[in-house]
Amino acid sequence: MPLSEYEQRVLEQMERALTSDDPRLANTLQSTGRGNALRYVLSGVGVVVGLLLLVVGAATSQTWLGAIGFVLMFAGVVFAFLGPRKKQQDGPVGVVGEDGTVQPPEGRARKPRKRQSGGRSGGFLARLEERWENRRNQGGQ
Repeated sequence: MPLSEYEQRVLEQMERALTSDDPRLANTLQSTGRGNALRYVLSGVGVVVGLLLLVVGAATSQTWLGAIGFVLMFAGVVFAFLGPRKKQQDGPVGVVGEDGTVQPPEGRARKPRKRQSGGRSGGFLARLEERWENRRNQGGQ
């Protein structure tokens, strides 16, 4: 049963709201999963061919052929588990202020690191403690 005009408008509004609120999620939902299937098929073929080369290399006592088979199997597994590279976004990402400058969105702003006296950076625990103090001070105001 087709949607009425009202339902289609509401659906389009919801799609626009989703796209503006979380563009990464909207892009993920709109993309097709065919690239992943092809990735898994190519990986499976690589693993099977590598296994065959490994067995043939062992049966014929040709170590180099078995080594090539092992490398091909390993590469197939790595190719299957590593996701495709993400495309970099073009242009600045952020919020345009009233004066026309681009500000990073909230939560993504990077603060410069504070250095301890002596010009030496603190250890991991010192940075965690500093973050904890910052959160406590911001939450109590």
